[in-house]
Amino acid sequence: MTPRARGRPSTSSSASESSARVDVLEQENADLKTRLSNLEADFRAERQSRLDLEKIGRDMNIDIYMTPSSYIQTSTQWAVPRISVQHAPAPVPAKANMRKEMEEDNWEALVAPLHPVLRDEIVRYGELVAACYKAFDLDPSSDRYLNCKYGKKNMLRGVGMQDAGYEVTKYVYATPDISLPIPTQNGSTCCSRWIGYVAVSSSDVGRRDIVVSFRGTVTSTEWIANLMSSLEAARFDPHDPRPDVKVASGFLNLYTSGDSSTKFGSGSCREQLLAEVSRLLHKYKGEEVSITLAGHSMGSALALLLGYDIAELGLNRGAPVMVYSYGGPRVGNAGFKQRCEELGVKVLRVANVNDPVTKLPGVIFNENFRNPMGGSLSSYAHVGVELALDFFKVQDPVCVHDLDAYIRLLKCHPKNGAAVQAKRNRDAAGDIARKARELLSSVQVAEAWTWQDAAMQLGNWMQLINI
Repeated sequence: MTPRARGRPSTSSSASESSARVDVLEQENADLKTRLSNLEADFRAERQSRLDLEKIGRDMNIDIYMTPSSYIQTSTQWAVPRISVQHAPAPVPAKANMRKEMEEDNWEALVAPLHPVLRDEIVRYGELVAACYKAFDLDPSSDRYLNCKYGKKNMLRGVGMQDAGYEVTKYVYATPDISLPIPTQNGSTCCSRWIGYVAVSSSDVGRRDIVVSFRGTVTSTEWIANLMSSLEAARFDPHDPRPDVKVASGFLNLYTSGDSSTKFGSGSCREQLLAEVSRLLHKYKGEEVSITLAGHSMGSALALLLGYDIAELGLNRGAPVMVYSYGGPRVGNAGFKQRCEELGVKVLRVANVNDPVTKLPGVIFNENFRNPMGGSLSSYAHVGVELALDFFKVQDPVCVHDLDAYIRLLKCHPKNGAAVQAKRNRDAAGDIARKARELLSSVQVAEAWTWQDAAMQLGNWMQLINI
């Protein structure tokens, strides 16, 4: 038998090794397929997890990020996806987008049904207005009687709104040029009183929001100003006076009159406000800025006058001007309404259908009156979009005009958000005299008309216009 050549494997051995190698390759191929299949399944699971987490993030108002390469090989194991969570800045994108819609659509599409984000905005600005009442000093023995209880830096903290996201920059004072039969404490028949404040939002709320907040009627001279309902040309722009744009003479008087004798205010309400708003616009000229004006009752009239004034003079420099009116009266004629719309002043009127103040002035001659002779410049007209609420308590009829009642109802508004429309209840109108009595009775005799005279005048006026 011929001896086998050295180093040359036998045929049977070679076939055995080849078969073993094929088995190894097939096993490795099967393992690779399994790993690829597992990896594909993991990839699908990661993608679904990403989508689920993003949805959760949107619902919870947080931004959730997953690393671009979530799976990192360590030896033969595959790591769990790395996830990081970051809180989104306030306001949330939904609110930023909502502001754009409000600026462009003028609220019509957001009121009926009431959008929940818009409802939150209405409540927020309403609470900033309510802060005026909480901070207003009604203690006759106080050195700050009929002025703000707190300094600017502590004002919001003093009323429990330190987390509102705003910083008060200026206090605003108003002086109606009205003579009372009884002089005030300083011997004058007219004295400037704290009417509201200017504040600016912090840098983490999406944009610089300049807010001006006004309280409603409290003092006797303010009540008298409310009764001065004759229309008078505003003439805010000296280069284009527009005599057809007319507003209530009482509100105009309160907005434009000044009192040099007071130790607080300097200049008229208008001069104080235009100077401060201009200063803030210049300070934040490199940022996105909005101007929001809010007020209750008489304060809403001042807010609307200021909004028109800023836009007419062009001080806003393209910044949106928005007005939130709570229980506000009519302010001007049809020419005023038309000019506000032309200038892009956006107004949202939150009104209780049972609130008589929202029907004044112009109960008869208003936007619904059709003059058979043509023309409407002598008639009052509401400006903006109305959000109609309906609340009334027989035990407390004065609540129909109460700002806190407005805010409470908005906070528990029906889920569908629809503005509640109801039959107007005019029986509450006569109770405005009681409101005058209650407010005026808290003011010193030396500071105010007697409530009997004020209530009598107001009651006679109500009967005259047949509310």
